[in-house]
Amino acid sequence: MLDVCLPGTGGMMPLPNRWLSCAIVRAEGRAVLLDCGEGTQVALKEIHFGFRAIDAICLSHFHADHVSGLVGLLLMLANSDRDEPVTVFGPPGVAEVVAAQRVLAPFLPFEVRTVVLRPGATFRVEPFVGTCAAAKHSGPCLAYRLALPRGRPFLPERAQALGLPISLWRTLQRGETVEHEGRRVEPDEVLGPPRRGITVVYVTDSRPTPALVDLSRDADLLISEATFGDPADQPRAVETRHMTFVEAATLARQAGVRRLWLTHFSPALPNPLDYASQATVIFPGAVVGRDGQCETLRYEDPA
Repeated sequence: MLDVCLPGTGGMMPLPNRWLSCAIVRAEGRAVLLDCGEGTQVALKEIHFGFRAIDAICLSHFHADHVSGLVGLLLMLANSDRDEPVTVFGPPGVAEVVAAQRVLAPFLPFEVRTVVLRPGATFRVEPFVGTCAAAKHSGPCLAYRLALPRGRPFLPERAQALGLPISLWRTLQRGETVEHEGRRVEPDEVLGPPRRGITVVYVTDSRPTPALVDLSRDADLLISEATFGDPADQPRAVETRHMTFVEAATLARQAGVRRLWLTHFSPALPNPLDYASQATVIFPGAVVGRDGQCETLRYEDPA
């Protein structure tokens, strides 16, 4: 299973009742944070999600409302006695952005690594497999897809029929070949068919594009920016390179996702719920995100 949460849902600036847009996913006790605007560390504390497990931070781009909370988060991790490395992923320039913020936090008890990602890159943060695509904004910007793979089912009756001792079963479950009584046994001999994992896609600060449809294809959950609710703001969305509720819902429908959470609301949108029907009429699985919204996504069939 995979836990996912929206610590904040705002765009541009934090408001008294709305932290800046970010998301966090967690599985097997490890977590990945997506974007880190001003006050993210406070938003994480409010949801009691467990920030010490954050192994990686994926930055979409370098506008202040998506990165200015990085130094505070790193200091919070330091105060939690973390000593494992933290990796910050992002488009070209990520090393310079992290270095600039590290001026305010030069001494940390853990290593901070930076990794430049380009559209189409694949990366791994255990237990997740990630990839990214180009978003269409005013500068380099990435959208992220995080997948939690699921192993093929182990079929003990086949292992027993082959006379394999239980001590070898785990090795085969990991997909590794074993030898027993002079015979090589391949994992395919004791494993069932592939199973669907769980996938979350995070898209923010972008116009809709075919690349984002491809990235989001068949995802269990799409977290998409929806800066503007009123269809009359469509020209403004084009000008600022953001999306409306209608466009985010259309993206979800085209990609065939299962669920859609809307986020990154304009400060001029005090009550995004007023425009919920703009999205649900196009994609019934759309939900207007709220700060602190969390859900556990489960595998679709029994283990």
